[in-house]
Amino acid sequence: MPESLINVNGDNVQTLEILFFTTLVALLPSILVMMTSFTRIVISLSFLRTAMGTQQNPPNTVLIGIALFLTLFIMNPVLTDIKQNAYDPYTRQEITQQEAIERAKVPLKDFMINQTETSSIKMFCEMAGVDAPETTEEAQQLAMRVIIPSYMTSELKRAFEIGFLLYLPFMLIDIIVSSTLMSMGMIMLPPAMISMPFKLLLFITVDGWQLLFSTLVQGFN
Repeated sequence: MPESLINVNGDNVQTLEILFFTTLVALLPSILVMMTSFTRIVISLSFLRTAMGTQQNPPNTVLIGIALFLTLFIMNPVLTDIKQNAYDPYTRQEITQQEAIERAKVPLKDFMINQTETSSIKMFCEMAGVDAPETTEEAQQLAMRVIIPSYMTSELKRAFEIGFLLYLPFMLIDIIVSSTLMSMGMIMLPPAMISMPFKLLLFITVDGWQLLFSTLVQGFN
């Protein structure tokens, strides 16, 4: 009788684990967007493409692929920490599922808090009706429902700041080309057609992809 109960309980636990991991896989896209560096990177790349005026080049698939691999590169220390301190002990049955989840939250919270502006955290703490943290240790005690929206707000702000800086040199080229064409009386000639090669030349000359990627990676603490 006890053996049958153990078998039944074991089956129930296994079913719950399968359900948990199935839910986790379904939430992976949301986790990727809300809790990693993906959002800032993909928005910055989108701004770059728009500023250069290259229409659909690089295509969306390429931009998303670049953003994914840069995200994996940036998040590697966090993922390694989660694997060593949460996933591996859980697979060895040294800790429970709840303990594994709590351990996995720690490096994620550290990463998000390091990128989040204090003003964003204070704003969401006020809306949630909790005391704003004074130190990083106190911020670690905040719930995910406060940290995640604070982090996303800061990420969107930084992504748009990067987009603004990316626009400036290309906008300057557009202004120069448009002024030159108007002074020459070539009003009917589309300025975008003339400015495009100069934009590409500028981007290639300064090794734009390497400069942008290094800036994005180094921008995360």
